Formats: sequence, structure tokens, C-alpha cells
Amino acid sequence: KSGLDPGGAWHAWGMACLKAGNLSTAREKFSRCLKPPMDLNQLNHGSRLVQEVIQYLESTVKPILIADDDYFATLRELEATLRTRSLSLEMMCEGKVQHNSYYQECLFYLHSYGTNLAIISFYMRHDCMREALLHLLNKESPSEIFIEGIFIPSYESGKLHMLENLLETIDPGLESWGVYLIAACKYLQRRNYYHILYELQQFMKDHVRAAMTCIRFFTHGAKSYTELGGKQTWLLKIKDHLKVYLQEVSRSSGRKKMAFTFRKKMSATDVSRHINTVDLQMEVTKFLHRCESSGTSQMTGSSLPTLFGNNNMKMDVACKVILEGKNIEEGFGIAFRVLQDFQLEATEVYSKVAKQLVKQQKYSEIRQLLKCVNESGVAAKNDGDNIILNCLNEFKNIPSEDLDNLIQDMDSDENKIQAYVMCNKLRSAYLVSVRQEKSRAVQLVQHVRQLAEGSGDDIVKAICAQWL
Repeated sequence: KSGLDPGGAWHAWGMACLKAGNLSTAREKFSRCLKPPMDLNQLNHGSRLVQEVIQYLESTVKPILIADDDYFATLRELEATLRTRSLSLEMMCEGKVQHNSYYQECLFYLHSYGTNLAIISFYMRHDCMREALLHLLNKESPSEIFIEGIFIPSYESGKLHMLENLLETIDPGLESWGVYLIAACKYLQRRNYYHILYELQQFMKDHVRAAMTCIRFFTHGAKSYTELGGKQTWLLKIKDHLKVYLQEVSRSSGRKKMAFTFRKKMSATDVSRHINTVDLQMEVTKFLHRCESSGTSQMTGSSLPTLFGNNNMKMDVACKVILEGKNIEEGFGIAFRVLQDFQLEATEVYSKVAKQLVKQQKYSEIRQLLKCVNESGVAAKNDGDNIILNCLNEFKNIPSEDLDNLIQDMDSDENKIQAYVMCNKLRSAYLVSVRQEKSRAVQLVQHVRQLAEGSGDDIVKAICAQWL
């Protein structure tokens, strides 16, 4: 008459029937006020009314006792009341869920009015993980349900191994779990739970991704190569994962193609290249670890460069190796292999090293660097000259004698003239200019005269005018 919603009354009536133990009448009353969710895959446990029904039913269940156990009935009941989870099924095997009318009642309401997450969470609460997984699979629920309902409760309660065993039992190839496992990996990565991630990747036999996680373990948080020296076992693990992956690829290529749908794929040449990178990183780590231990280490950068970074970082590694040895020659071999293997811009690296040596006032070592570059056998004709020209921007800091020595080490007269001009040594520029072939010499001397005029160097200007 008053037009009020009768739902609340039906719900109260249903709860009263439940409390009186009249389960069938309760079902009939609840059917008038409970409705199934619009979307079974929504990420919640359904309506508040359904949750209240389930909570009540779970709170009234008593552990089922088999007739033979009558002697222990009182002891069992005592145990049950003492437990914090008075309702857990720890005292029952999975089968006994089916034999308990209150649990059957829970399942009736969950299947009629609950979401998939509510059903799965119910199974998980009562240690029926297998049923939870089968329900997930049968309903083809999205991966969020797996993570929220099964995966998080499993690792939080220390049952990850149990979950892995069940996944494998239900599908030994793990193919039907692929989407869920990849989603779990992404979830762990977002949370920075890399140790659980690594364990899961090993279980999945996803060797390429496991190797990538090992790279993170190796590089993350290290402030020095002394620290990296202590983490070299991760480099060995990267190699192991990649080698196992190569074996699996070669085994499967002989037979019909294996359907590794969810495991990361990589070509054999790429894998071999990565193994080579790991070997080189081991060599770099041992060398720089030794340099830091013996105290020859000079450079302190904000981030620690490794060969697992981009090309700029690899170039930083090459610079670091050349600069941190006892002398230039000691680290040059390893740095040269880094430059060759990754096809890096060698002249750029050598120029960076030369600039560092100018800052450290090690002018004789710049000459040693040029010697190594020339002896490497792959240097272009002007590489040495360009390295010197690049570090002459700092000429104001270089003592005059060292500056002359560096410029005299240059191969091309043209480059020498350019260097002398850069350093305002116009008289020296004039002396080299007049040694050139006549028509070229005239051009060069005229240029030097103009510069002398501009800078107010009357002596050089007069010499040039006289020669011309």
C-alpha cells in the first residue's frame, strides 16, 4: 500500500528462516529479493545482501564428523572453537565440503547470485584451490579475477608452490594458463616483487624473460663495480637460461613447431649475441672490480654503466675501461672489443677519453691512446688527428710544451695548421703553412695573415706579408 520496496522485508524473512535452520524456505524468500549480477566477471563479491547470507552460513558450519570418529567428537569440537578460523576446512578434506549442507547452501547462493570472484574466493578460503582454478577455467574469467582471487591469496599465504603444482596437474603444458601467468608476471613487475617474479618465470620455463629478470638483479642498485663483482652469479644464471632456451629451440625445430604461445621468443642469433654480451660484461666486471680494488679507479659517474644499457651507456663502459686501468694500454683491448661487438662510434669514445685525460693532466697518456688507436688496425686515416683536435677545446689548460708535442704528433699538415690556429699559435701555423705546395701555401699564409691582423699580432702579420 505505501509503495515501499519489499526487498528488505524478504531479506529479513529469509535470514530468519536461515537462522531457524529452514534452508529450503530461506531459498524461496531470498529468490524474491536477490538478483544475479549483470556482469559475472566484475571485480567484487556481488551485492551486500548475498555477502551477508554467505557470512552467516559460513559462521554456522561445524566440522563434519565421520561416525568412526565419535570418541574424538568433543576434542574436535574444542579444537574447532579454539581456532581463530573457526570455520576453516582445515579439519576436512576437500571432499567433505560437498557433504556439508551449509557449504552446499553457500555454493547454491554463490552460483545463483554471486560473481565469479566471490565463488573463487569461497573455494580459496576453504582450501579448495583446485575447484577455484577449474571454475576460473570453465568460465573463461579474465586474468584480473585470477590475480585477485587466486594468485594474491596464494603467494600471501605461502602457497605459491601448491598453486604451481595444481596448474601443472590440470594442464602439464601450461598453455591454458598462459594468459593468467603473463598477467601475474606483469602484476609482480608493477609491484617490484622481482624474487617472486623470477620464481614464477622459472616455473613457466620462460627462459628469455627469466634471463631479463636476472639482468635486473645484476644491475639494480649497484653503485660500484666492486658491488657488481659480488653479483656475478647472476651473469652465470643469465647464460644458463639462454643456453637452455637455445637447446629447447633446436630440439623443437627438428620436430613439429612447438606452440610456445606465452613464452617469450627470440631468434637463435639474438640469443647468441646476448650470451656474447654476458661474457663481455663478465670480463669488464672482473677488470673494473680489480681496478677499484687496487685503487687505480678514477671516474665516479652518477649511474653505473653496463653493457645491458643503450649504446650511450655501452660507450661509457668503453671509456671507463680505458681510463681505469694502470695505463691506457691495459684496458684498451677490452674496450676495443666492446666497440667492435656493438659497432659503436669509436672516434667519439676515444675523443671522450682524450678529454678526460686532459682534465686529469695526463698528456703523455693521450699519446699512448693514439698509439693504441693506430695499432688497432681499424683506425681511419684521420682518426688520430681528430682525437687531438677534439681535445684542443681545452687548450688553455694544457701547458705549452705538451700542447706542441700533441700537435706535432698529428699526421696531416692541414690538421696541424688548424690545431695551431685553434690555439692562437699563429707563428707555428705560419711555419707549417710555408712548407706546403706553392699555391696552397699562398692560401694558407694569407689566412694566417688575416688572423694575425684580427688579433693584433703585428710580428706574424709582417712575416706573412714579407713571404707573400
